[in-house]
Amino acid sequence: MMQQEMQKKGILSNAVLKNIAYITMFIDHFFAVVYDPLVQRLQMAGYETGNVQQTYLAGRAVGRVSFILFAYLAVEGIQHTRSTKAYLLRLGVFALVSEIPFDLAFSGTCFNWDSQNVFFTLFLGVLVLTVKNGASAAAVLAGCLAAYVFRTDYRFMGVLLLFAFYHTREKRLSVQMLAAGCVMLFGTWGTNCLRYADSYSMTYLLRFSMREMYGLFAFIPIALYNGQKGRQLPKAVCYGFYPVHLLLLYFAAVLLLGGAY
Repeated sequence: MMQQEMQKKGILSNAVLKNIAYITMFIDHFFAVVYDPLVQRLQMAGYETGNVQQTYLAGRAVGRVSFILFAYLAVEGIQHTRSTKAYLLRLGVFALVSEIPFDLAFSGTCFNWDSQNVFFTLFLGVLVLTVKNGASAAAVLAGCLAAYVFRTDYRFMGVLLLFAFYHTREKRLSVQMLAAGCVMLFGTWGTNCLRYADSYSMTYLLRFSMREMYGLFAFIPIALYNGQKGRQLPKAVCYGFYPVHLLLLYFAAVLLLGGAY
């Protein structure tokens, strides 16, 4: 009830939250796909590049906001969609459509099994929540295991974040923020420990995982959310932004790097 009252007083619609998520995601991916490889090439050529690491980290920090918003909006979508099956189908189709652009952007190859795009994570998270209204522990475990085994973006932290948002959707904003923060930190830390325990200490990996805490800035627009749909772009545009912008960034990187990516 408190959350609903707060939303009625907000000024940002669902459409505006999506636009913020798109913008912050684009910034994140620009620094990962274009900026970082370009700077490395300039450094190899002997150019002075200044405080590039701080700039890079700042750009990637902005991007931490995007997935928090997408996870929050995915849970909103579950509650307002006319057909959960159709919603899952759209996520699944665009997961497949986005995989080659994702692999090109982040590995320079058409197929790279080391990491799968974020639509797969969202698909698994929504699928988990459709089983007994998200109350099945077995479904949550299976979703987390699938995200880890298939190496989807954000791994099992992403699935757990949707789970946290779904089960705190009627709670105070502070409760949502606490739940999301714990999932982001410890979910990322757990994933990193499983992946890098042989190379780094658990303490170092905890400090490294704290980068995800920048994502809590997403709760500023969430606090201003009014619960209204707003003027939405066509679904094809909303879903298509992800693979299209990855392709554009990939081609920009190839162009700037002289064809060698």
